[in-house]
Amino acid sequence: MSPSKVPAVELDVRGRTVRVSNPDKVYFPARGITKLQVVEHFVAMGDGVLGALLDRPTTLERWPAGVFEGAKLATRQDSSGDAFYQKRVPQGAPDYVRTARIGFPSGRTADEVAPSELAVVAWAANLGTITFHPWPVTSADVDAPDQLRIDLDPQPGTDFSDAARVAPHVRELLGEHGLTGYPKTSGGRGIHVFVPIEPRWSFVDARRATIAFGRELERRLPDLVTMKWWKEERGQKIFIDYNQMARDRTIASAYSIRANPRATVSAPLAWDEIADVRPDDFDVLTMPARVAAVGDPFAPLAAHETPRFSIESLLELADRQAADDDAGDLPYPPEYPKMPGEPKRVQPSKDRDRPR
Repeated sequence: MSPSKVPAVELDVRGRTVRVSNPDKVYFPARGITKLQVVEHFVAMGDGVLGALLDRPTTLERWPAGVFEGAKLATRQDSSGDAFYQKRVPQGAPDYVRTARIGFPSGRTADEVAPSELAVVAWAANLGTITFHPWPVTSADVDAPDQLRIDLDPQPGTDFSDAARVAPHVRELLGEHGLTGYPKTSGGRGIHVFVPIEPRWSFVDARRATIAFGRELERRLPDLVTMKWWKEERGQKIFIDYNQMARDRTIASAYSIRANPRATVSAPLAWDEIADVRPDDFDVLTMPARVAAVGDPFAPLAAHETPRFSIESLLELADRQAADDDAGDLPYPPEYPKMPGEPKRVQPSKDRDRPR
């Protein structure tokens, strides 16, 4: 060991020993937040973060060198990068790390980490994981979503305050369909709403229900909300990203840290506080006090006794939209094979057959 190297730290995480290597490595230079503080954040979030991930196939967003200026995340188009998404369980994982086998749209499969205890979360954080991306399924049935996830995504020219203006209408529309949603900050400019549903529908069904929901919201709030998949058509509105309910598309979990200089955290909220908060209110340094004060607003999502809802009403809405407005399917993400009933997947400005 070199004289300057700080020795590893061992944390007791509910009876498991988790080793944190290079504990003083700075992960967020703007705040001076170290790797050890990142691991300790997830341990401190305890049942909150575990409830968000429990038994769910989870993609790990790893930033092993930290979130420094100029760092970039590898993508499907550009595999070079300082950070990356890990979909398969890392080699050398401890024997207590459980996995779930999931299938991709390509037909390939992978064994993803499916956290079963808090030590798994801490172990993954030691590997540089700052954001956890759980599937909306559990290992009990990886083909049946048990959460509907509504992503309010601000487009250029809009911000969190615009998403906050839309949020009460989301709550109202959910209530009209007998659904209860649980909101959280995305950790960036957006808002995520998770709805516990009965795990008896496919990803196609859940996505179709989300499209129906978004279209109705767009009908009611045409100046605020868009369902346009192509960015060139969205304008300065809140995009309801319906493809977050497609297979192999995930949303950052509650209590995940986001890759920005401030180390903001995706924070569960009460509906009535959305108008009064800002994303920067919630970060690695402020979340312990937040949790101590309000507990975990997402706890009902993980509780076995919490009602799980039917999406039949939304699917019936989709049927009415198709009959009345000729509203069929919408484009899938680019990496998907062509799906049955999907419209032409061509950017409008490049569509030679589109009427001018």
